Amino acid sequence: MKIGIIGSGNMGRSLGILWAQQGHQVFFGARTIQKGQAVAEFAGHGTQGGSNDEAAIFGEVLLYTVRGVNPAEVLSSTDILAGKILIDPNNYDIPEDFNYPPIVKSLAQKLAQEVPNAHVVKAFNTIPMEVFELAPEPLKDYNVSVFVAADDPKAKQIVMQLAQEIGFAPIDSGTLSNARLIEGLADLYRFLIIHQQMGAYTGISLQKLPQAQTQRLGGRQPSTLR
Repeated sequence: MKIGIIGSGNMGRSLGILWAQQGHQVFFGARTIQKGQAVAEFAGHGTQGGSNDEAAIFGEVLLYTVRGVNPAEVLSSTDILAGKILIDPNNYDIPEDFNYPPIVKSLAQKLAQEVPNAHVVKAFNTIPMEVFELAPEPLKDYNVSVFVAADDPKAKQIVMQLAQEIGFAPIDSGTLSNARLIEGLADLYRFLIIHQQMGAYTGISLQKLPQAQTQRLGGRQPSTLR
């Protein structure tokens, strides 16, 4: 698969290298051609580098790491995103004292409004970049969850496959409206890692548990909650 990286900082560089190691064709884009080429030279594995425009044109799947910036300010034209899968791995800035306001509209939803001709997928925003250093092995032994939300089922499935290839356990998180929940989870996660000093080498892992053979605690009582 041809993957374009728009913004080749820590997140873009890490995921781009991992996907290139899995045999995908990767193009690192940056604000300057020189920076994109430098990242590609570092990455190896036949990757290419250049401008963000070139990365957007190149990729069938695009990783958009430019947090909270309208693509119209990053690309010469958003028409080049038409029909493409656009992965949003971003979170809002951390406010003072971690005093987060409620998320009324997620970054992913804003991105989808700005580029309605693309298929926006929320993913990877709960993963510290340090965890990528463990991918795909030994990461795959730890069942680290990646929450994936999108309105387009095919786009979501492709991103889930890309996550699985590099050692993560993808979790189908429904439609893009649920990106609000995923970004809120990332806020809690960053609080625990930074404020509670859990350390960046920490992963969220959803585990399926065996069903209880008896209801010794009385079982689940009827509820109106759905």
